[in-house]
Amino acid sequence: MRPAYDYGDEVRVIRHLRNDGTFPGRDRGALLIRRGSTGYVRDVGTFLQDQIIYSVHFVDQDLVVGCREQELQAASDFWVESRFDTRDRVRATLTLASGGRLLVEEGSIGEVVKVLRGERELLGYHVQFPGANLLQVPESALEATEWVQEPAANDQASAPSAPSEPGA
Repeated sequence: MRPAYDYGDEVRVIRHLRNDGTFPGRDRGALLIRRGSTGYVRDVGTFLQDQIIYSVHFVDQDLVVGCREQELQAASDFWVESRFDTRDRVRATLTLASGGRLLVEEGSIGEVVKVLRGERELLGYHVQFPGANLLQVPESALEATEWVQEPAANDQASAPSAPSEPGA
């Protein structure tokens, strides 16, 4: 198990880094570093003897954060900013089909499972749409959406109430 990066190497994080509960002074789940940010390796260590962990100093944010090797790439490597990240809700902007078989209707809402990065400028995503297998979808076929939970049919608390009549 050899580290891919050495002390002083400039690296880029390829996904958002959130507090897993080990970063002092920040709430669990709080965003620490945005994907695409660069920093410098300050220390190299291991976790559970099978994962290489790098202490990376992100100068712009003045934070030192522990990063797993799979969360990093060399800062000089090809990089294209993605519009979506893992767990983002997305809407299909067109009908998705394969071999003439309809897979997903236009307007269907799904969840990004993984951001696919390659050597090309085109980005893709593994997206899970309800009732469909996991699909590889190009960024151009998706748009951002808010996840809206439908209220239950008998849920009166969420239904707007009529204004009351004075004196009634």
